[in-house]
Amino acid sequence: MSKNKTPGCKGPHDYQKRGEREGRSSVRYKCGLLNTIQDVLRQRPGWAEVKDDGEWDFNWCDVGWLRENFDHSYMEEHVRICHFRNHYELTRKNLMVKNLKRYRKTLEREAGRMEAAKCDFFPCTFALPSEYHLFVEEFKRSPGSTWIMKPVAKSQGKGIFLFRKLKDIMDWKKDGTRSEEQKDAAAQVESYVAQRYIENPYLISGRKFDLRVYVLVTSYIPLKAWLYRDGFARFSSTRFSLSSIDDQYVHLTNVAVQKTAPDYDPEKGCKWQMQQLRRYLTAKHGAEMVETLFKDMDNIFVRSLQSVQKVIINDKHCFELYGYDILLDQNLKPWLIEVNASPSLTASSQEDYEMKCRLLEDTLHIVDMEGRLTGREKRVGGFDLMWNDGPVYREDVNLETLGSSCFTANTHLGCVNDREKQLRQLLKPFPGQKRI
Repeated sequence: MSKNKTPGCKGPHDYQKRGEREGRSSVRYKCGLLNTIQDVLRQRPGWAEVKDDGEWDFNWCDVGWLRENFDHSYMEEHVRICHFRNHYELTRKNLMVKNLKRYRKTLEREAGRMEAAKCDFFPCTFALPSEYHLFVEEFKRSPGSTWIMKPVAKSQGKGIFLFRKLKDIMDWKKDGTRSEEQKDAAAQVESYVAQRYIENPYLISGRKFDLRVYVLVTSYIPLKAWLYRDGFARFSSTRFSLSSIDDQYVHLTNVAVQKTAPDYDPEKGCKWQMQQLRRYLTAKHGAEMVETLFKDMDNIFVRSLQSVQKVIINDKHCFELYGYDILLDQNLKPWLIEVNASPSLTASSQEDYEMKCRLLEDTLHIVDMEGRLTGREKRVGGFDLMWNDGPVYREDVNLETLGSSCFTANTHLGCVNDREKQLRQLLKPFPGQKRI
């Protein structure tokens, strides 16, 4: 059965127009979000927004649009869209864990336990209700420990709560004792995950934080992934304590939760830029320990993507900007909490807005609708190529170390981001634009 042509996508009769377009620089875009990405797209030279059913070359859509339209869309060669069809294999909490567990088992079978142990970076997790009995067995092995319940497909801290007694789960399962928010979460018979809560988080000034890191995937077959140099730590506004497990302001670092705190001030330290955090940790623990921490995070990004590589429907029209949430414990071990398919692009401060603008501009540079790259670049602005069908190493590798294990990964998370200088050297001016 032939696919229907949906508004905005190219039809076969448009090949003549394509030849005309290659001779000019205009890119027609559609955008379903009303935040920073709109500003970045509007300011991009030669790009023009199309409304409703206009034909487009580039679509920054939300996942709802994707679900309703992707399977009915014919897309010409050059068209790009900002999600893979089944992105949820990595970004839905229960599926992420299922894929990671399966990948770890495969590694153990094919490469041994040492290799499989490199996937031990996510907390003990069970999907409920399907794994309820397995969860109860594990729960009884460590009485008194704290667990966290999360709806599998919600974000911004919605529906999350902590518990220490099975009775609390029984209460949760009975409608009569649920809060309105929890009732809403269960209305769609929604699955939850029960996850062992990390009780020893790394604290700064007594407060818990997690990291938001950005990874851009432009292909799954072969896997091609870029790591952004900037990111941030999100702090809770209340000092950490396990004595109260009901206080969301202590335990959830999501900005959507924290900004409802009575004393929230976005300009006063609820976010640190990644460079600031890296400097702090280096001053406190030394460069070697921090280098190990960031290598361990690189391992999380690559292994998690490899865990879904065979199940994601690869499509040359698709790319994905993931927002990874990482938590550090007291031993400086990073834990993968979740991966977001639509990381928030709404800014919480001027500094945050500027960082997100740079991130999105560089994402568009890599997607390269204008055809300004060769395809062999290892760095584009603030993005460093981390994986290209295999590990990518830095240019400055000493030739004497070839054959040894001294290769250094081409990742610079939390390092200096001199992107403007790099882009000036890398990119020719936009057509009709003078070089700055």
